[in-house]
Formats: sequence, C-alpha cells, structure tokens
Amino acid sequence: MTTTTLTRLRAEEIKPKIGSRILNTKEELLSGRLTDEINELLERRGVLVFKRLHLTDDEQVEFTNALGGNATEIGFGAKAVFPISLDKSVNQEVVEYLKGSLFWHVDGTMNDVPVRGSILTSKVLPTWGGNTEFANCYAAYDDLPEETKARIDDLRVVHTMWASQLYHTPEPTLAQLTNWQSRGQGKRELPLVWKHKSGRKSLVLGNTAQYVVGLDPEESARILHGLREIATSEPYHYSHEWEVGDSVMWDNTGTLHRAMPYDPDCGRLLHRTILQGDEPFA
Repeated sequence: MTTTTLTRLRAEEIKPKIGSRILNTKEELLSGRLTDEINELLERRGVLVFKRLHLTDDEQVEFTNALGGNATEIGFGAKAVFPISLDKSVNQEVVEYLKGSLFWHVDGTMNDVPVRGSILTSKVLPTWGGNTEFANCYAAYDDLPEETKARIDDLRVVHTMWASQLYHTPEPTLAQLTNWQSRGQGKRELPLVWKHKSGRKSLVLGNTAQYVVGLDPEESARILHGLREIATSEPYHYSHEWEVGDSVMWDNTGTLHRAMPYDPDCGRLLHRTILQGDEPFA
C-alpha cells in the first residue's frame, strides 16, 4: 500500500504587517504543490523570504512559472532572467534607469498591466549597504483614517518614468532630460488608490508619481510625500539584508520597494524573474 504525504506551506511571520519567511525545502517549493498557498500568502503578506535557497537560473524560472507564469522583462529586452547590477559591464544599457531603483517605486507604472510580482535571488553581495526595502501599501491604506480615505479614494496621479530619474540626478543636462523623456514611455494617469478585483485597496505611490491631477503643486506634493512617509514607516516596512542564495518575492500590486545605496563598483548582483500581471491599474 502506498501512502502520500501531503506537502503544506510552512511559514513564520517576520513582522505583524509585512513579510513571511518560508521554511519549506527547495524540492517542496519546486514541486508545484504549494502554488495556491504561496500566491495567497504573497497577496496577504506582501513579501516572502526564502533564506539560502540557492536557486539556479533554471530553477528560478521553473519556480516563477509554477506560480502563474514568468514574463520577460518589460522595457529591458526579452530576458526571462534579468541581472540587477549597477556594474556597467553587466547592464550598460540600463544602469542610469536602475539608479532609480534606489528610491521607492512600483514596477510597471508605465504599463497597462503591471507585473504581479518579482523574485530576486542574490548572487554577489555588496561590500557595504545594498539591503532591499519593502513597504506594504495594502496595510498602510487599511490603517488610514476614514476621512483621509474619503479624501484620496478618487484622486488620480500622473506618472512619468523621467520623473524618477530626477531623484538621483536632480540637475540633468538638457541632453539627459531629452533622452529620459524619449525612452520613458510617455506618461500615464493612474489612480492614487488602486481598487483591486479582490475588493482590497492599496496606495499607488513611488518615484514615478509626478503630481495629483487637479490640485495645486503644493497640495499635490504634500499628499504624495505624506502618504509615502506613512506607507514606508515602521509598521509597514521590512528591510532585507542579503546572504548569497537568498530569494525574496514581493507583491508588486501592493508593495513599494527600493535598494539601499551601495558601492556601484562592488559587483553586487541579483537575478530577477517576474510574475506575469493579470490586473490593470484601473
């Protein structure tokens, strides 16, 4: 008689409002039997951490596919596995854009349907710095006062890719600015509060957010910066200190993220795969 052991997801909470650490083995994770549980936990917790899993590129693609489909990189060429590095010998074409990743952002604000999530695996550690930080914009919205929710629920925000570049180069040359604007996919008007098909709501913030439609610049800035300050504050914030072999997955539909500063010449390297999106912003 053959008996089958049921594989269940084993996880422990990192912080009350963000993050869970997954305790299953690589073999269990790659079996595909935990797909539904992982996806549900990802949406609920925002960030999932897999310590020293040591996924190869092929295994990372397999794992990503099992979770609902691996999309090739949007805007950076058709690569299933994309190297995240400021080393120009690795990413010469997009180093300037990757500098924007040092500031809070959501991936894919220029796309009709943003990616659902991403998985990063650490390959080379930085000599200093280089943590990746996350902020749960579902939980941050849920905890806002009701009067604040009523004031912001129907606001619209213009996003541009070139605005994100001003964070790291606030005084660009005209040639730089023209280049960013020509490659930055124009502009998009997105809801400040994303009303998801699940019924939940999350804040859409980050360095591509330029201004709130219909408000004067001062009030617009206060709203965007104020909400970002709330969303990235301690209850909703998690900072991951990398070890080689770690993998971290986050829900891009409701989580801000950024890399902390590090030596751009140190060779820090992460490999990223992305989960195919299935829900437009509006």
